[in-house]
Amino acid sequence: MFVSIEKGVLYVVAMPIGNRKDISLRAIDVLREAQLIAAEDTRHSGPLLKQLGIDTPMLALHEHNERGLVDSLVERLREGGNLALISDAGTPLISDPGFALVRECHRQGIRVSPIPGASAVTCALSAAGLPTDRFSFEGFPPRTRTARRERFKSLAAETGTLVFYESGHRIQHCVSDLVACFGGERPVVMARELTKLYETILFCTLNELCDRLEDEPVQRKGEFVILIGGEVKGTRDLSAESERVLRILQDELPLKQACSIAARITGEKRNLLYRLALDRQKSDR
Repeated sequence: MFVSIEKGVLYVVAMPIGNRKDISLRAIDVLREAQLIAAEDTRHSGPLLKQLGIDTPMLALHEHNERGLVDSLVERLREGGNLALISDAGTPLISDPGFALVRECHRQGIRVSPIPGASAVTCALSAAGLPTDRFSFEGFPPRTRTARRERFKSLAAETGTLVFYESGHRIQHCVSDLVACFGGERPVVMARELTKLYETILFCTLNELCDRLEDEPVQRKGEFVILIGGEVKGTRDLSAESERVLRILQDELPLKQACSIAARITGEKRNLLYRLALDRQKSDR
């Protein structure tokens, strides 16, 4: 028995991001009872809906036609129809179309009801092992290197976890630019193909991730969520003894090796030592 849904409501329905079993029972009910489903790509969503026994009429709503369809969809809702909005994967409007329609519904007093479910952002954060008390979702980085590096430089001092989406054909260039702007020792998590057959979650430094992508072509395939640890403040709070040990090692060894050994000797965090060593290198020039 299906749950009855209200008339004249825009339902924003989360879809699976990979594993089809992640769709909620409530989402299935809403999609079955809606008068129309607005989908980012009907060819993509159609097979899943068919598998679930959902034969609700569908309409393509994407970035190229959304503004032209908003008025007619809002009019349908004002007349008492109900509409389900879905994206290809995950929760709609998270780097997906639908913003113009949702905003117009609010402007005209039409109820918008979210049907929660999978989201690559929260899925990745839950398994990343990075702080989640403060995080910033930054969507897809710019496509060109110059614009991408400008964006990254503007975020390098953020203390909260940063979350990006990226595609397989740009992942190496993206990580290379992250190293240039955030430093190679910054902690990073690469979540690839979440909930799918080849799901991979790597926790490492940006330097290590750069090497991994170079050495293992398979790690460059799929869809990615990249999570960057926030800037750690207080490098000058290191004890005098820790700074002395670092200085001695830095004078005799390559920077990365000096920081690793200093961390083992002093118990200090390696990224704190690395930032202090970099500051000293710059001041000595």
